[in-house]
Amino acid sequence: MRFFTYFYENELDELFFKKPQNFNKYTNRELLSYALGATLYMPATRPNIHQDLLSKKHEGLTSLVIDLEDAVGDNQLKQAEELLVKELTKLDSEINKNFFTSDDLPLIFIRIRDLAQFRRIKRQLGEAIHLLTGVVLPKFSAESGKDLLAEVAKIHSEHEPFYAMPILETNKVIQKETRMSELSEIKQLLDHYKDNILNVRIGATDFCGLYGIRRSVDTTVYDIAVLRDCIADIINVFQRSDSPYVISGPVWEYFSSKPRILKPQLRQTPFRERYGSEGLKWRAELIDQHMDGLIQEVLMDIANGLTGKTIIHPTHIKAVQALNVVSYEEYIDACEIIEAANGENGVKKSNFANKMNEMKPHYFWASKIILKSQLYGVLHEEITNIDLIKKDAFVYHS
Repeated sequence: MRFFTYFYENELDELFFKKPQNFNKYTNRELLSYALGATLYMPATRPNIHQDLLSKKHEGLTSLVIDLEDAVGDNQLKQAEELLVKELTKLDSEINKNFFTSDDLPLIFIRIRDLAQFRRIKRQLGEAIHLLTGVVLPKFSAESGKDLLAEVAKIHSEHEPFYAMPILETNKVIQKETRMSELSEIKQLLDHYKDNILNVRIGATDFCGLYGIRRSVDTTVYDIAVLRDCIADIINVFQRSDSPYVISGPVWEYFSSKPRILKPQLRQTPFRERYGSEGLKWRAELIDQHMDGLIQEVLMDIANGLTGKTIIHPTHIKAVQALNVVSYEEYIDACEIIEAANGENGVKKSNFANKMNEMKPHYFWASKIILKSQLYGVLHEEITNIDLIKKDAFVYHS
């Protein structure tokens, strides 16, 4: 598995100073935790999932969650479980026939409802469970999480890793009077099972639902006050440099065009100055597809230290992953900081003569940039993340 496989090698050479590297479920956990990219959710009731994966229907897909929780109605649950087991068993059979390898698949997770269902699915899958990179644990709490993580640890081994991705989305996390104590307890629990934790995710939709809020296409999660405050505290607890976790950006819900009330969130000037009239046409297309809000929110995710994003539509895959690619300037700064962290220098002017690189304060940031650069690659100095999205939109899907 690798990001941007839909580009030819010569195009990768034109775009990337350092090309993305391969990864799979067996990749080192610290590096793999940054590799989720745009994680596509699909309901377990969807037919022919195994065929979609074999045919690579969703171009650029690198991680997938098959959902048995909110995406499945209570009356559909039995059917959904049976279909999930059937589809994954078929997939495992194709691998055993050597028609393709597990490296051809995205990272696959299932989102379960509770421990009883987890154990039931585990038993029914048998050996096919090794197709999975792990399990997503919704409405994760300090109270219920211990038994779930113990079950994950039973499956996990050095040769067959199996990971958990807890979702923080309960009322104890969002409500101020219980938030910090609950986050602290969850953090202690995750630390105990750290080798089994791949990623921490934020359930923005569930959080909003507890307050009767649904954000519009013109609104990012950072514009909703109660969400913004909660996300800040989650980052505060789980992204501290002494024992950090990778946190993924919350889901973006929109994918079709409706009349706008507020101004689009993409400024005209960068598109006009870089691409002229063609750039303005492309900007209009992005706005029509409601991609401007997604782009704005991903940029805010990254600014707040989040990596990757939950998505519910395949049209979001390439934009999310393109925006997570490391720029040439970021990479050179990060390399300089890592190389100079030997006590000889405390601060140095950046090679780009536009900022100061402080070795101690910026070291954790630089380490994250180096990890991301291995997976998403590094763009040439004259190339931007928006160039990457534009090339894909016009060359491949015009």
